[in-house]
Amino acid sequence: MRATTALLFIFGGLLALPVQAADALDWIKRLSQADQQQNFQGTFVYERSGAFSTHDVWHRVDADGSVRERLVQADGPRQEVLRVNGVTQCVGGGMAGQVAGGELWPARRLNPQELSSWYDIRIAGESRIADRPAVVLAVLPRDQHRYGFELHLDKETGLPLKSLLLNDKGQIIERLQFTRIELTAPDDAQLQPAAACQPVKELKDASVTTGWHSEWVPPGFTLNSTLQQRSPVSNDQVLCLAYGDGLARFSVFLEPLHGAKVDDARTQLGPTTVVSRRFASEDGGTMVTVVGEIPSGTAERVALSMRPSGAQPQ
Repeated sequence: MRATTALLFIFGGLLALPVQAADALDWIKRLSQADQQQNFQGTFVYERSGAFSTHDVWHRVDADGSVRERLVQADGPRQEVLRVNGVTQCVGGGMAGQVAGGELWPARRLNPQELSSWYDIRIAGESRIADRPAVVLAVLPRDQHRYGFELHLDKETGLPLKSLLLNDKGQIIERLQFTRIELTAPDDAQLQPAAACQPVKELKDASVTTGWHSEWVPPGFTLNSTLQQRSPVSNDQVLCLAYGDGLARFSVFLEPLHGAKVDDARTQLGPTTVVSRRFASEDGGTMVTVVGEIPSGTAERVALSMRPSGAQPQ
């Protein structure tokens, strides 16, 4: 009798596994849709490399479906970002000149089925964040080329109330967590940027004339956009290739050197890896810089794989 009971327990557990996986993917779908459907405003804490900052956020979905969002750092130097439909309109404070079209808040279009090819997604339990009940998702990488996540999603709306980025040892390398959130639409005044918020020029789409390609990117990563922007130290145009797998992202910056002597570099800034490698060529060379939320070994391999069209490996 005990053996029969044990077999039923094991068999029942095996049957429950695909059900739990399906439920987890449903939560990923809700997360993907939440920012396009839900008004909210609140305060969250951001942590990386042992440093904390507090931010206020106002997020509104208008009747025509457009999404307006404003973020202001509430402690330390004042920093501000205003975005409309995911596109940065202006930046202020220390972010001026550093933010172009990137996202500071995770408003990403997620494909649950594609993500499940690169991550093992499981329901890990329940929690309570900012006085709201949440479901906890464990998002575990299936290879060494990406980090893991622990996501605490609001049970009512699917909004991410807490997000942890974890390295291969399970250590927290980035934390974003709400301390206060209200599901109400901010008014026009709350979405109005300060006078010091500097407009961001729209970047030029250079998808047709890149002249560069990567011979290797991690499985699951695809090229999402190709942009050109002016270098902060010269009049040259810097090419930016942005890749992502739905959760993780990295960008490759390609800047002409014109023969300048520049050393290779490798830096880790919390969850962000920065790897720069000089590509030698007859026209004076190019500095290839990979920046993103990926392990340093992966960024190194991507940097070494970049080639101008028709070039052979060095």
